[in-house]
Amino acid sequence: MKDDLYYFHQSPKELAKDICSNVVWETDDIVFEPFAGENAFFDAIPNELSKFRTEIEEGLCYKDFDYIGTGVNTIISNPPFRIDGKNAFFDIVIFFSKIRSVKKIIFLCSDICFGSLTPKRMMKINQEGMFITKLDTCNVKKWRGRYRIITFERTYNDSFNYYLNMY
Repeated sequence: MKDDLYYFHQSPKELAKDICSNVVWETDDIVFEPFAGENAFFDAIPNELSKFRTEIEEGLCYKDFDYIGTGVNTIISNPPFRIDGKNAFFDIVIFFSKIRSVKKIIFLCSDICFGSLTPKRMMKINQEGMFITKLDTCNVKKWRGRYRIITFERTYNDSFNYYLNMY
């Protein structure tokens, strides 16, 4: 239902433009925006690229999308913080990490979502062949806080270590 809360959580269009302008796009990128909302990211993806979108409020679920048939290799979005009442960020990242044609995932997320990527969860993402390759920070006034733009790619990155012991 597109109520006030739905509109409150929409990505600022200028932020989506700034994020997309800082992505190194390849001519063969086929881009998917799985949580399109009001199209802030979708509209900011360069028009010369093939691009697709889904939005659950329109009855289009990312889980039902034809990833193989479309050849999608890049995901960009501001995924929902919660699905069915629980923090879904890790589940969403691992879902896209398991799609082998996907070479890059770019997500805008809150500190809470970023903090949900525990060492064990990051190891699982890495085991799927995805690694954080870029981490940017921005302020979103209406959401009252700092947000991260996380880029995951299928390029090993030894800049991050994960301590698995509980201290």
